[in-house]
Amino acid sequence: MLTRQRGSAVRRPSRYGNGEAQVHLRGLLTENLYLNLERSGATAATCGSGVTYGRPAPLESARWWARNTEAGAGSGAVDWPCRSMTQSVVVQVGQCGNQIGCCFWDLALREHAAVNKKGIYDEAISSFFRNVDTRVVGDGGSISKGKICSLKARAVLIDMEEGVVNEILQGPLRDVFDSKQLITDISGSGNNWAVGHKVFGSLYQEKILEKLRKSAEHCDCLQCFFIIHSMGGGTGSGLGTFLLKVLEDEFPEVYRFVTSIYPSGEDDVITSPYNSILAMKELNEHADCVLPVDNQSLFDIISKIDVMVNSGKLGAAIKPKSLVTSSTGVFKKRQEKPFDAMNNIVANLLLNLTSSARFEGSLNMDLNEISMNLVPFPQLHYLVSSLTPLYTLADVNIPPRRLDQMFSDAFSKDHQLIRADPRHSLYLACALMVRGNVQISDLRRNIERLKPSLQFVSWNQEGWKTSLCSVPPVGHSHSLLALANNTCVKPTFVELKERFIRLYKKKAHLHHYLQIEGMEESCFSEAVSSLSALIQEYNQLDATKSMPVEDLPRLNVAV
Repeated sequence: MLTRQRGSAVRRPSRYGNGEAQVHLRGLLTENLYLNLERSGATAATCGSGVTYGRPAPLESARWWARNTEAGAGSGAVDWPCRSMTQSVVVQVGQCGNQIGCCFWDLALREHAAVNKKGIYDEAISSFFRNVDTRVVGDGGSISKGKICSLKARAVLIDMEEGVVNEILQGPLRDVFDSKQLITDISGSGNNWAVGHKVFGSLYQEKILEKLRKSAEHCDCLQCFFIIHSMGGGTGSGLGTFLLKVLEDEFPEVYRFVTSIYPSGEDDVITSPYNSILAMKELNEHADCVLPVDNQSLFDIISKIDVMVNSGKLGAAIKPKSLVTSSTGVFKKRQEKPFDAMNNIVANLLLNLTSSARFEGSLNMDLNEISMNLVPFPQLHYLVSSLTPLYTLADVNIPPRRLDQMFSDAFSKDHQLIRADPRHSLYLACALMVRGNVQISDLRRNIERLKPSLQFVSWNQEGWKTSLCSVPPVGHSHSLLALANNTCVKPTFVELKERFIRLYKKKAHLHHYLQIEGMEESCFSEAVSSLSALIQEYNQLDATKSMPVEDLPRLNVAV
């Protein structure tokens, strides 16, 4: 086995030989995925046992080559370096996390159904789905090649109330989830971070570990855990952040990307400031990248789209399936829920974020490249995201939205998924993830056009990371996800701290937390100190905005 480190991996062995899988995929994709195709006769080369992660480092590749050319040649047991696409596991925690997850899997199936016309289980689908022969009892039914039989999401569903998970299991997506990958309780966390983190964390730690290990064993090249949770509730904030520490200890080489839904100022959970502050400390310490999403911003985007759709001038010209809030996934009969429009925006964020990991393109951006290029300091790993376009015009008489406008919108405050204006703040780095029919020249031209209006830190003036994925989202010809490590995220944290202090000064509801074993007032003081230190780091960066950028002398080469 190669030494495991972050970013290194080899392929895990295939346990399955030749054979024809004849079980049809029922109700998951479109009609064109029901083609009765033979499985390929080739099997993967056998490798060392166990699951490994990422890609081999140069030194490890050399060691592998030397070892296997000298001792392993002809033995049939070669540790092949991983050349396939990577896989990710989605862990959805709490009511909010599971509702967003439900939308994500529905839209992910729609996206792959639009691309995969032959119903073949390929590397793109394998990023988030397993192909399972349901005739095989137990865990031995995974199929690595051939036609799609029954897709199972690479997901772990966790909630301390049964309602949302049971609703998912009774709905049209029920066959997508493995019933062995669910963890539920009855009582719930009562909007209390301490209950979710201290009580249910200890109670379910071993069970959670078991589910995570099982999910990892089903992956060839596990690269990332995506955690979806809310910051205001008890289970999402408490158990969701407890999970981060578990992942860090058990899978230190696998990236932890967290999508955190922050409560608005008018949140109906009175204790949400406590829960959010306590959760922030865990995010600071144990996450690799955090994508903060503000409920109020999601609501504002929905209102903006509603105005565009319902206006007499544009309403008839917008493709319904192109709306970023649309629930028109594979399962058209899925009943619309009150928050589905907001959840679909977050689901589209995750789809675009992982597009390069799932589809080919002229400039692919792996998930490890996002962390490497956008996070210059460990704690400053909060990335502000924006999606554009929000819709696509359908009427051929109306010219399509100009490509340049799409890039401009990505930096507009109206398209940010938190209440922020990145144009008037300082950039540490920025990634542009473009999908569809866009040329590299278009990308370069727009970066050069926008650069004068954007302020980057003096030591990273060329802090751009770009990707071009050839497969656009369903209903669009092109799209753009912008990820910015920008000091504009600071006001969200400042507002959160102010809401916490107003509640904490009165010691209101504090006894509900302190009665939990292992919970002390020092937990609150440490959490607010952690957040204050984070805010101070952003303040120090903002203080450099007025500093002139030094034009460093170029190296003169004598000829």
